[in-house]
Amino acid sequence: MSSSQADLILADLQKGQTITPLDALRRYGCLRLAARIDDLRREGYTIETRMRRSGRKHWAEYSLARGQLELVLPLRARCRQS
Repeated sequence: MSSSQADLILADLQKGQTITPLDALRRYGCLRLAARIDDLRREGYTIETRMRRSGRKHWAEYSLARGQLELVLPLRARCRQS
């Protein structure tokens, strides 16, 4: 896992932002957002996926579950100590 990409993604999710694959490419140079989201989920974060569509195009939009915002910092610190 590219921890720097995951850290940047998590920081934006903590701010209440949503992230799409195009956002991830532009902001972090991340070509595999779904893999980074999976890494964060394996660390214990609850990340919601909402499918968006415009015409024939469709994509995922990710956000941190509302109840997770208060728990994010302690959980991330515990994962790094392991």
